[in-house]
Amino acid sequence: MEKLINVVHRTPLAQSTSINQMTGKKVYFKMENQQKTGAFKIRGASYKISRLTGDEASKGVIAASAGNHAQGVAYAATKHGIQAKIFMPEKTPEAKVRATKSYGARIVLTGDSFQEAYEAALLEQKKSNSTFVHPFDDPDVMAGQGTIAIEMLQQESFLDTILVPIGGGGLISGIAVAAKSIKPTIKIIGVQAENACATFNGFYNCGPTSLQKVTTIADGIAVKKPGIQTFPLIQKYVDDVVTVSDVDIASAMVYMLERNKTLIEGAGAAAFAALLAHGHKLKSDHCGIIVSGGNMDITKMPQIQRLASQNHLSCLA
Repeated sequence: MEKLINVVHRTPLAQSTSINQMTGKKVYFKMENQQKTGAFKIRGASYKISRLTGDEASKGVIAASAGNHAQGVAYAATKHGIQAKIFMPEKTPEAKVRATKSYGARIVLTGDSFQEAYEAALLEQKKSNSTFVHPFDDPDVMAGQGTIAIEMLQQESFLDTILVPIGGGGLISGIAVAAKSIKPTIKIIGVQAENACATFNGFYNCGPTSLQKVTTIADGIAVKKPGIQTFPLIQKYVDDVVTVSDVDIASAMVYMLERNKTLIEGAGAAAFAALLAHGHKLKSDHCGIIVSGGNMDITKMPQIQRLASQNHLSCLA
């Protein structure tokens, strides 16, 4: 925690009377959408970068990302006086490219997809011998994300459950290990999008753990397969994994915007969506929800509204 004090915000743990009444639980939202760079990713990137040796730092860091990880690495590297080079797909929205540049990183646009940008970054890393900062499959990155759980239990010790979105698994791995080291009885429940459910499939051995295609409005968790290092931790420390539809996610986004005046991205709404869709089966009195980020592409709002209008859950009426 000490290594992050001067870099990251201690984000609020917010409550909503209307949501408490609607769900019949005390619900606590960990507002990582209010984190620096707008998402939790800065925690893992900062912790990883803070642990570099002087020699490693002098060679800079490399990452691949089309979103929140790029901004987190760029900010953290600049804060530590380290050069960062970020590989991003050529089709990355200009707003995200500008934001990452504004934090001080050098940007390389290459390839049509994240996978191509990722492969280009790995090649560059081998040539330069710089440190590669993986978005999730790295113990230091996971440890940095785990500081969220430490903060939450300091802010509200009665928490008995935490709902966490899952992409590659770095966030939930860090949270699960940290939370259970403090409070072994706490339940950790992962949430995936229905059409990006590789970890769900592996957790329940019910389908492919490496997907050919992922399609979801929650682009921050649109990952084709879990990390090599994250999945064993999920199997060991996570109590349950559920899925939510894009309609569920869109409904959660619209609810938060209309009722709580808070704009969150698709991945950031996934855990709340799971509470709305599956909350009647959830045995929890004090439930934590990870709002992982708020960097939403505003141009997608009409699509979000159309999807949300398809939801007929009485609790959203």
